[in-house]
Amino acid sequence: MITVNPELLNLKAGQKVLDLGCGEGRHAIHLMITDPVDVYGFDLSLSDVRTAKDKAAPFTEASDCRGRLLLGVGNGLQLPFADDAFDVVICSEVLEHIHDYQGVLKEIDRILKPGGIFAATVPAFFPEWVCWKLSEAYHQVEGGHIRIFREKQLRSRIETLGHRYFARHKAHALHSPYWWLKCLLWGRDDAGVVRAYHRFLVWDLMQKPRLTRVVEKLLNPLLGKSIALYFVKPEALVSGASSRVDVSMVSPSETAREVAA
Repeated sequence: MITVNPELLNLKAGQKVLDLGCGEGRHAIHLMITDPVDVYGFDLSLSDVRTAKDKAAPFTEASDCRGRLLLGVGNGLQLPFADDAFDVVICSEVLEHIHDYQGVLKEIDRILKPGGIFAATVPAFFPEWVCWKLSEAYHQVEGGHIRIFREKQLRSRIETLGHRYFARHKAHALHSPYWWLKCLLWGRDDAGVVRAYHRFLVWDLMQKPRLTRVVEKLLNPLLGKSIALYFVKPEALVSGASSRVDVSMVSPSETAREVAA
């Protein structure tokens, strides 16, 4: 299940894509399979990166992919890449966890090429607000959400860097009621209604029935669990020569330990 719409990334063969805060690799692995691009999945959690490696292994071993994937551990405030290194940067469901999220946005701006695409997704305001109201524990767990973004707030912060907004959408409306139930019954994941709804979501993910796809599409504008915003970094932002490197040649550093998938 991915949140970013790949059709809005304008991907071309040979491009370099960074999935910053890749977690267990849902976007990175998807793009490795579907597009002839070099995907770099970086996350602060070594455990999540190892899980992503394991999930990617069946596809890479079977050569069932069009692109290539490199996974690594790194800090979003200090990435081991030169300026203008990537054609596309994805940062999905990450910024709501980070205290200095504006610092991460500046780092994304630094490594994104002029003309490059930046896709950011965060929990949508209303479904997230309901979760916070239903459960204090929901946003107090270690590594959990520390803020609720308003769409205009995040868009403004990114536009302040000079990036031009060009698209938006919401996603995963069917997941909002599930999280409301989890928050209402926090700590009781064995509750029948929670387990039943989880089974429904797994079934929907695997089977993709037309009815639920249509229902979710209709509900997304109101109940979409995530909001996705898309920006392009204008060519005009850069004057003179730009520093570029082949990121496949970047060596591991104190902030990044590469784990080849």
